Amino acid sequence: MTPSETFSQLLRGNSPLTALAPMQDVTTLQFMRVIDRYGGSDIYWTEYFRVHGDSRPEKWILDSITKNPTGKPVVAQMIGNDIPALVRNAKLLQQFPVAAIDLNLGCPAPIVYRKCAGGGLLREPARIDAILGALRDAVTIPFTVKTRIGFESPEEFDSLLPIFAKHKIDLLTVHARTVKQMYRPGVRYDLIAQAARELKCPVLANGNVFSAAQAQTLLAETGVCGLMIGRGAIRNPWLFDQIRAQLRGEKIKLPTGRDVLNYVHELWDNEITPGVRESAQVQRMKKFTNFIGEGLGGNFLHDIRRVETTADFWRVCEGFLSHDNPMTLEPVAPTVAAQE
Repeated sequence: MTPSETFSQLLRGNSPLTALAPMQDVTTLQFMRVIDRYGGSDIYWTEYFRVHGDSRPEKWILDSITKNPTGKPVVAQMIGNDIPALVRNAKLLQQFPVAAIDLNLGCPAPIVYRKCAGGGLLREPARIDAILGALRDAVTIPFTVKTRIGFESPEEFDSLLPIFAKHKIDLLTVHARTVKQMYRPGVRYDLIAQAARELKCPVLANGNVFSAAQAQTLLAETGVCGLMIGRGAIRNPWLFDQIRAQLRGEKIKLPTGRDVLNYVHELWDNEITPGVRESAQVQRMKKFTNFIGEGLGGNFLHDIRRVETTADFWRVCEGFLSHDNPMTLEPVAPTVAAQE
């Protein structure tokens, strides 16, 4: 069975799906390998391929497809606004073992949306209409879209849904925040439920999924076919398995501090490039510990953000995690020091 056939079968299945969200400079081949060792998701998304002018799919992103270590379907995500270039890259990507082609309409980074790409396209519904039409014609495998609910206001979502319905996409992932909202509180799960009711295609819910119990409630209240998890999976790589256990009515297994410490060691071993200067290695790991620290509490974030050497990095991690107490890894309020 091809990856696209497996993907289509998963979409038609009765069990809720889990997906690892595409996160720029995070969802690499190396990170996918680590996450899958902890149970992993049913489907993986690549970080986005940057599409413009005469661009071609970046090799380091293609590695997460051609060297896919998980055995699970991998969806190739594109970002851009140049229709001929998007069509050309979509055709190129379909030559690789991808499960689907996905269009990013949600990236909230100002450097992206100011170029009218990612979430910036949500300001131009007519342009989205044209892009989706061209890509739907060019993509012969499943074609999916990941969107936010609007650029400035959630009220924009009502005008976006008919466009998604018009082009018969195979899956819509909804991150239920606006672009300008970034990652601040106020996730509109009610609008995800609206999409699930009104669209004929399956819908994935995305945005602040942080625990198995909350995931079960979210599935029940929105009627979606599954959940896409990003930052929550960085913080807690056990989360996908915990959700599956919750849905089966089984007891949730919580990691101990030492389990989390071992996870950090695995990240280090997989993410660090030999020969790179020490300070760059430490800074790379802070991309992950900034999220992991949200579930640790105390002064961990305050301390880890100030380390500069490998020795200090491990001193802080071991100081907080060398214990056998179970940890939920759910977000906790930072201390005053960690907010500085």
